[in-house]
Amino acid sequence: MKKLIFLLLIFCYISINGQNNNPVFQGWYADPEGIVFDNRYWIYPTFSAPYDEQVFFDAFSSPDLVNWTKHEKVIDTATIKWAKRAVWAPSIIKKENKYYLFFGANDIQSNEELGGIGVAIADSPEGPYKDHLGKPLIGKFYNGAQPIDQFCFRDKNGQYYLYYGGWGHCNVAKLNDDFTGFVPFKDGTIFKEVTPEGYVEGPFMFIKDGKYYFMWSEGGWTGPDYSVAYAIADSPLGPFNRIDKILQQDKDIATGAGHHSVIKHPKDDDYYIVYHRRPLTETDGNSRETCIDVMEFDSNGHIKPVKITNKGIAAHPLK
Repeated sequence: MKKLIFLLLIFCYISINGQNNNPVFQGWYADPEGIVFDNRYWIYPTFSAPYDEQVFFDAFSSPDLVNWTKHEKVIDTATIKWAKRAVWAPSIIKKENKYYLFFGANDIQSNEELGGIGVAIADSPEGPYKDHLGKPLIGKFYNGAQPIDQFCFRDKNGQYYLYYGGWGHCNVAKLNDDFTGFVPFKDGTIFKEVTPEGYVEGPFMFIKDGKYYFMWSEGGWTGPDYSVAYAIADSPLGPFNRIDKILQQDKDIATGAGHHSVIKHPKDDDYYIVYHRRPLTETDGNSRETCIDVMEFDSNGHIKPVKITNKGIAAHPLK
């Protein structure tokens, strides 16, 4: 009887206040990469746990951004032999009917350690994924950037770039055709530093109205001040001059809102920010949940500050 009364109270609350869709799925998940493949939305997050337990990725798919199906362990360290721990921040892209999943592993602290950024390949979004190289794609420090937090971006001309970097430095490199390495820039360099003011980690890029929107996370990932800022440029190489912070904690909702991605509905102009945050009841750094809220623009094309909510977003089917 008590359980029935409790469920009725929840139903009444939702009926009065509308949907309550954040977090979008249960469990501790962070660094979510959102993307659309065919007629489904996908989210690839970090399994948020102590580093020695953070050894696999789950994926989630949805027809409408509200109802999610879990795809367990699409990849793990049993498949990636050189990866032992701290597998995080997946980035995925489709190219010529193959799916390429980029990831960081081992949290290396120096060039003497094995680890860095790897890439795996599969025939479908849910995998299974296998190691594409048998070794890290980037296993060293360049321009002071720890090889983590990679994001793969396809430019308008079909060139694929990899943005990445922790420790307050961000690099970009041009991927070769089969994602086994990189193509030098015209000046002969492989890794160009494009670090904007305030950058800490978590780069993300999208194009809107011909402009390049470059986004990143600021602050410390275990603290309440974790947040997202952005720049707008005319080129995928910048320069990226910081405009403003657009995602941060709300002391009435949650703290540590950051490390995000952006999903645009392919048939209209609706944008959604996919991010993680920490519930007010939690103090453990790994207690992070994945959420989605609306992201809007003003008449100048600037991103409006995002209001983080428990309500989340309404269903937006792809079909």
